[in-house]
Formats: sequence, structure tokens, C-alpha cells
Amino acid sequence: MRKAARQKDEAWALDVFDRAPYITVSMTRPDGSPYGLPLSLVRSDSRTFYFHCAGEGEKIDCIKANPLVSLSAVSRCAPRYEAEKNNFTMYYNSAVALGRASIVDDDAEKIEALRLICQRFLPAYMDNFDEAVARSLSRTTIIKITLTEPPVGKSKGNTH
Repeated sequence: MRKAARQKDEAWALDVFDRAPYITVSMTRPDGSPYGLPLSLVRSDSRTFYFHCAGEGEKIDCIKANPLVSLSAVSRCAPRYEAEKNNFTMYYNSAVALGRASIVDDDAEKIEALRLICQRFLPAYMDNFDEAVARSLSRTTIIKITLTEPPVGKSKGNTH
């Protein structure tokens, strides 16, 4: 694939992740069984996503056992009946990516990740951000997912 086309595809897939209300993160449990769940992720650049969670639990156990994760998102899903073709179909925009998850230890990076999360999901309340972070930073775990290869996207129907 030409570099320009690949970059456009990567940018398009990242936009799908940005528009999706949540991103499904699939992990592997310590016993080898799959574990996937929808999470509220935010992207800081073309390779880095963050989410927050408690300091212990199944997500943390999975990441410690095997840091490799898969991300998947759907930013548009529209079932259609096309009468002229007598056809049932689904129009969609979707993206997938592979990455490596790690626990963020640096307080400055944790604060920046939390700021990005709050700006994405609750921008009208940013005036309360500093006070909330001061109160909860020590008990909040931030997970960083660094993509290990470019994301890819698929679409059927009109984009976005």
C-alpha cells in the first residue's frame, strides 16, 4: 500500500476511535481465557490511548499477566433495508488496533491522562478538575495503551 494511502487509512481509523462512545478492550486473563469489555478511552496522539480504573481487579490482573491488548470500536452503525435490492444490510464505520498496556506511575502523566479523559467526556466541568484530581490521584490507576502497529478501519456506506 502506498504510504500516503496508509496514512490516510490510519488517520481515518483513529477518527473512528475518537468518535466512538466507548472502545472495547480485549485482554487475556492469567488462565489464558479471553476478557473483553467496553471502556471510555481517550487518545493523546496517534499511538497512545489512556483509561482509568481501580488499582486492583481483573483488568490489572490481565495486564500484569499479558500486556498485549486489542482495541475495537464502532463509530456508526445503521441497519438498513434496501427495498430496491430486497436486501438487509448494515452501514458502519469500525476500527481495530493492537497495543501494549502498561500502568502509568508518573503523576504528571497520570494528571495529563485524566485531563484528556475529562475534556473528552465532561468538558463543561473542567473548572472542577484540579480539585477532583488533588483528592483522588493517589487512588486512581491510569492504564496507557501504546499501539504496536497502525490501526485499520473498515466502512460500509457513507463515512461518518
